[in-house]
Amino acid sequence: MKRALILDFGGVLTSNIREATLGFDRREGLPEGTFMTVVGQHPEGIELFAQLERGEIGQAEWGERTGALLGVDGTDLLPRVLADLRTEPSVAEAAQRARAAGVRLALLSNSSGLAPYDSYLGWDLEALFDVVVLSEHHGIAKPDPALYEITLQRLGLPGSECVFVDDTPRNLPPAEALGIATVLATDPAATIAQAEALLGLRLSAEV
Repeated sequence: MKRALILDFGGVLTSNIREATLGFDRREGLPEGTFMTVVGQHPEGIELFAQLERGEIGQAEWGERTGALLGVDGTDLLPRVLADLRTEPSVAEAAQRARAAGVRLALLSNSSGLAPYDSYLGWDLEALFDVVVLSEHHGIAKPDPALYEITLQRLGLPGSECVFVDDTPRNLPPAEALGIATVLATDPAATIAQAEALLGLRLSAEV
């Protein structure tokens, strides 16, 4: 029996992150995919973003140094990159239906700093989730297995009783190694359907 639902934030409870970054590329006059290439393939870009997620550097330093790699002004870079990101209401509502049915709800998110730009602004995390685990508070980030273990400890449940939803494929194997059932978030409807099947609950809105 599954007793907990663990959710990533960006790309699960929000719209697609990559699509948001493509909007940034267009606004800055960069070739399509430039931002994701810099933070996902450039060695320095990868390390800078990892340091941001672990809370080792702040948004201002990350923006200045990553902006230099991109060839753009790094001022307020993070909110500019994520300007098109929006809440995905269907998934957020499904999560609350699961909680109302007695499923414990956890947020397991690689954060990107909370100031001056807070990507969780407008979300009362402590009220909406039973457990909140943000990478920068622990100095480690997914896919580090220790962060998943912290989440399970806070839930007080074994992995076999949990479902984890994330939009990044490399973040799923560490969860699976702990016995957690996983869902790769692709589109909201498919994500909800897979979570329903694993939890044995109806989570989609009544038609």
